Amino acid sequence: MLKILDTYIIKKYLTTFLVALFLFIPVGIMVDVAERIDKFKENEIPIKEIIDYYFDFMWYFGNLLFPILLFLSVIWFTSKLANNTEIISVLSSGVSYTRFLRPYLISALLISIISFFIGMFVVPNASRGFNEFNYKYLNKKSEIRNTSRVFKQISKNEFVYVSSYNPTRERALDFTLEYFDNEKLKFKIMAQSIRWIKSDSVFRLLNFRKRVIYEDEEILIKKKSVDTIFNFNIQDLSPLKYEAETLTLFELNKFIKSEIKSGSKLINQHLLVRHKRYSLPMSVFVLTLISVSVSSVRRRGGMGINLAMGILMGFSFIFIDKILVVLVNKSNFSAAVAAWSPIVFFGGLGYFLIKYAKR
Repeated sequence: MLKILDTYIIKKYLTTFLVALFLFIPVGIMVDVAERIDKFKENEIPIKEIIDYYFDFMWYFGNLLFPILLFLSVIWFTSKLANNTEIISVLSSGVSYTRFLRPYLISALLISIISFFIGMFVVPNASRGFNEFNYKYLNKKSEIRNTSRVFKQISKNEFVYVSSYNPTRERALDFTLEYFDNEKLKFKIMAQSIRWIKSDSVFRLLNFRKRVIYEDEEILIKKKSVDTIFNFNIQDLSPLKYEAETLTLFELNKFIKSEIKSGSKLINQHLLVRHKRYSLPMSVFVLTLISVSVSSVRRRGGMGINLAMGILMGFSFIFIDKILVVLVNKSNFSAAVAAWSPIVFFGGLGYFLIKYAKR
C-alpha cells in the first residue's frame, strides 16, 4: 500500500513538473522570437547562430524559472488529489501526514540533485553563449565590463590602476603599475596610455615614466614611447561582468580566488553567483513543503483558491529574491545573506504551514 502510494505520488510529481517545463519553454522561445525578430533581420544574423542562441536560451531560461514552475506543478496535482478526496482517504487509512510527505521529499531530492549538476556544469556553457549573443547582436550599447577606475592586483607584489579602459581598442588611460617587496614600494611605472599591439604581442606605453626607489635615492626614467611585456593580458584589466555565470564549479572557485586577490569591484556579484548555485537546489525542498501544505487541504473554492495562494507565495519568493540581488549588485550587501535568507525565511514559513496542515 505504502510503496504503491510512493510510486503514485512520485510519478505525479515528476510528470506534472516535466510537462509544465516542456510546455513553458517553447512558449518562452516563441515570445522571445516575436520580440526580437526585427533585430534578427536588422543585424542579418545567420540562422545557425539564432538556433544556437535558442538552444542556450532553453537551458538558461529553464534553470532560471524551474523553481516557480515546480512550485505551481506541485500545487496543481496536489490540489487535484485533495479535490478527489484521495488525500483524505490516505490519511484516514492510518498514514501520518509526515509519512505522506515522504514521496514529495524523495522527488524533491531527485530534482535538486539533477538541478545542482546542471547548474554547475551545463548552464554555465549555455550562459556564455546566451550572453555573448545578447551583447553582440541585441544589446550592443550595454556595458558588459567595468571600464572606469579599474584597480587590480595582478600578482602577489604588483598592482595596476587605469582611469578608463576601451575593450574595443584594447587601450587604457592613466596607467599605473606599482611593485612592492615586503610592503615597500620598489618601483612605479606610469604612462598616459597603454595599448595592446596584437601584431607584435607587446604593450605600448606612451609618455612612459618609471620611478626606481633605492634605500638612499630614486631614479626617474622618462621615455616618449616604450614597448614592453607584462605578466597580464589587457582583458584582465576589466573582466566581463557575467564572467562568473559562464564558469563551471571548479573554474568558478579558482576565478573567485583570483578576483579576491585582485581587489575586483565585482567580487560581491561573483560570490552571489556561487551562493545561488547552492541555494537554488535547496529551494526545491522549501517550495515543495510550502506547495504541499497549501494545496493538500480541500477548500470550498476548490483548486482556484489553492492556485491563487500558491501564486501569491511563489511570486513573493521571487520578488524578495530579486530585491536582494539588486542590493548585492548596487551595494556591499552580503551575497550570502541575499542568497540564503529567502530560503531560511520561506523554509520557516513552510514548517509552520506543515504544522497547520497536520491539524
